[in-house]
Amino acid sequence: MSRHTAPDQTLLKMPSLRAVRSFVAAARYQNFTRAAEALCVTQAAISRQVRELESFLKTPLFKRVGSAVELTAAGAIFFDAAQLSFINIAQAADRIRDDFGNVARQSLTLCCSPAFSALWMSHRLPKFFSTNPNIDLNLVTTQNFLAMEPGVSPDIFITKLSRVMEGYISIPLFCDVIYPVCSPSYLEKHPEIATLNGLRHDAVLLNLSPYGRAQVAEHVDWGVWMAIHQLDIARNAKNSSHFFNANDYNMLIQMTLNHQGVALGWDHLVMPLIAEGKLVRPVTEQVVLEETRHYLCYRENRADDDEIQRFRDWFTTECGMSAL
Repeated sequence: MSRHTAPDQTLLKMPSLRAVRSFVAAARYQNFTRAAEALCVTQAAISRQVRELESFLKTPLFKRVGSAVELTAAGAIFFDAAQLSFINIAQAADRIRDDFGNVARQSLTLCCSPAFSALWMSHRLPKFFSTNPNIDLNLVTTQNFLAMEPGVSPDIFITKLSRVMEGYISIPLFCDVIYPVCSPSYLEKHPEIATLNGLRHDAVLLNLSPYGRAQVAEHVDWGVWMAIHQLDIARNAKNSSHFFNANDYNMLIQMTLNHQGVALGWDHLVMPLIAEGKLVRPVTEQVVLEETRHYLCYRENRADDDEIQRFRDWFTTECGMSAL
């Protein structure tokens, strides 16, 4: 006994996809001839498909304006839905071709701090992509590496934690080198900040607060940095400049670039801006924390994967280390 499948009412209610494609092209170009050229068909074919769709929907979708066409109210509603559906279909087809086609693509999920992403990664990633065109990166930023959101499983961490979690191999990188930075314009207007005492009393100090950084044991702010140089951050003069606190390092650097004060610069983050002449060091003093290392941590169960090895070798080379 044969078994019959009940008709799918949703599919039965669907118009011809060929007709919908012709309609979308005509609506996008507002011209049947240009739509025909885009789809490599005749103008008559576009007109026929649009008429078929209008007949199916029982309403006009276009009104003629000279040699051009404009969408009716019904046409505009249908165009919004049809265009979005076609984009979704095209994107799904691209993903399938990439994942299952002849050219294998590889992907990595990378996790680092927002400051590292904006000030270190963004300048260097074009070089990585140019030499690794078949590796896609998914970048996730966080200040709390110990509490990732559900469903986020990074392949690589760049962090100050030597053991971010179980199942990762850690490679020690550079240590922290910290010194004051400001814009050349700010230093020119405030030459008195070229000494530590001048910085303490006369500069607008842009300070990185510890909020959200509880997991980092050694937080260095202006108070700590000055104390290492045997100075108290307290300002006694009545006309001392103000003190600004924020836990967003990217904001502090942007304020520094906008000539609003002096921030503490972590060498690996601000070095490119100094090299470009956008920031300068008003004093030569610095703090070097030999024991505070940054680490590249990658999944142990993917240690032999080609994309992991290529990113690891590229990253360590960019950090001035020999490729492993």
